[in-house]
Amino acid sequence: MKNKLCLAVKHSIAFTLAETLIVIGVIGIVSALTLPNLNSSTGEKEKAAKVQKIYQNISDAFGRAEAVYGTFTDWFVNDGNNNDIKNNRMGERVTEFMKISKNCKQEQNKGCFTGSNVLNIRGSVSSSSYDSDTSAYKIVTSDGTSMNFTTDGTDKGTITVDIDGPTKGSNTLGKDIFNFVWYGDKQELGFTPTCQNVDFAGLVSNLYNDGYCAAEWIIRYDNADYLQFTNTSGKCKNGNTVSEANPRCK
Repeated sequence: MKNKLCLAVKHSIAFTLAETLIVIGVIGIVSALTLPNLNSSTGEKEKAAKVQKIYQNISDAFGRAEAVYGTFTDWFVNDGNNNDIKNNRMGERVTEFMKISKNCKQEQNKGCFTGSNVLNIRGSVSSSSYDSDTSAYKIVTSDGTSMNFTTDGTDKGTITVDIDGPTKGSNTLGKDIFNFVWYGDKQELGFTPTCQNVDFAGLVSNLYNDGYCAAEWIIRYDNADYLQFTNTSGKCKNGNTVSEANPRCK
């Protein structure tokens, strides 16, 4: 009697082949709907983390360079109006305190950046290839990040980075191209992302239309959710709209 009861219980909880196939099909549908969003979210978190790390590394290098060579604004006092010399000096002094795998200096088309045009976040051409620039000082760091350095030779230095390096990525502002600036005459600002003075609405608009201000968004709000914007008001793909109180699509 006991054996018959056990057999009856086992039989009652077994799944038929049709039921098993239905369950597998449901799991497949759910996975197809959720995995792309999970992958996108993971990719955006990795992008934000990498930009933050690069920001810190460059800031540290600037600080160490000033400790050795004096205030940034004093680096160019004898250079007159020769911006090429100024860019070279800025690049040499800052990158002295960075780990570099390739140094193109101011040479053209040496492979420190991709040779294709730079795109804005909407997919239109923003500028010609950074690799073709004969004035900017260009390097690739040991972790594969491309960087170029330029200065107005008085109080400001500009640094553009491609976090995917010269052989990968989309070469697009806000996706793998990010912009920073060093204010030598404004020690309270020091090294910051470009657009640090742009308000929330201005950032949202820029990050839908162009992407130039992406580094500022990442450093200020610790995310790359702007990649999900569907309009200049900050509406996200999931239907939510970002605000300054909640600058996330979640």
